[in-house]
Amino acid sequence: MAVMNINRRFAGRRGLGIGISTIAVLFLIFDATGKLLKVAPVTAGSAALGVPEGLVRTLGVLLSLCLLTYLIPRLAIIGAVLLTAYLGGAVATHVRVGSPLLTHVLFPVYVAAFVWGGLYLRDRRVQYLFGPRE
Repeated sequence: MAVMNINRRFAGRRGLGIGISTIAVLFLIFDATGKLLKVAPVTAGSAALGVPEGLVRTLGVLLSLCLLTYLIPRLAIIGAVLLTAYLGGAVATHVRVGSPLLTHVLFPVYVAAFVWGGLYLRDRRVQYLFGPRE
């Protein structure tokens, strides 16, 4: 009986984790697509941050590879680490140019929180690593 309750609770957490992960993934797909297609506003925004135009597509490929790794269940933890590193670079870039703190500098941190929060809720390995010890 107790095992059944634990599995039900995990199923609820897992569903919530998938939902939270989906929000982060959709945003990152949107970002990667804009970079891969070199959409004018993305290229202009990147230029304002000091990113050369020739590097925009490379960043899109890098983000896509990190995202693909995150989407493969066996590699999701590695993908989350890679996405965190990528998003950390975005934070550093915004700090360097003096962007507003809450809206620009910390936005990649919010996305990383969704990446890790969703993964924590849907993956028992992460719950074991970071969860409370009994």
